[in-house]
Amino acid sequence: MLVLAGAFLLLVASLLIGSLTTPELPPYQLGPSPAGGGNGTYTLDASRGDRWQGFSLVENRVVDGDRPWDIAFRRNHVITAPGAAARDLGPVSFDSLTEVPAEGYAATAFAGDTVNPGIGKWYSYSMLSHLLTSKHHVYAVRTAGGDFFVLEVLAYYCQGVGAACYTVRHKKARPRG
Repeated sequence: MLVLAGAFLLLVASLLIGSLTTPELPPYQLGPSPAGGGNGTYTLDASRGDRWQGFSLVENRVVDGDRPWDIAFRRNHVITAPGAAARDLGPVSFDSLTEVPAEGYAATAFAGDTVNPGIGKWYSYSMLSHLLTSKHHVYAVRTAGGDFFVLEVLAYYCQGVGAACYTVRHKKARPRG
């Protein structure tokens, strides 16, 4: 009984300590990054839970209103636009990719809970710290216009916003096959 009580107290202590932990916020600022190295690197605020923040991969910018978008973010969710799709390529080197598979992409389901199975689990969740961190997988995105991109979520936190502040990098790719 003492062992169980001790284990319970350790669990409660670790959860309390984790919940009091604040993330070390990366130095990303909202907007495009000048240090993109030829790739599009952008930090955007997706902290509002009542609306999707659309993003154009082609233009490397946030889009508002009825303007076409390629991917969208809302809190911890990432989806592709209607007619677009995504595919998880796994933990591969972003910099080494110039080609992506031409097939095997998953479209976003816009009924009920809006999800995209190709990019929806981009994060790892820590039960101890209650923080989301990128799995650093690379995702292939096929836009509604037929362009192909590779995308990586670098961070989910930033200074000035806190959580749901995505920093992503992306670049155009050629379809293989």
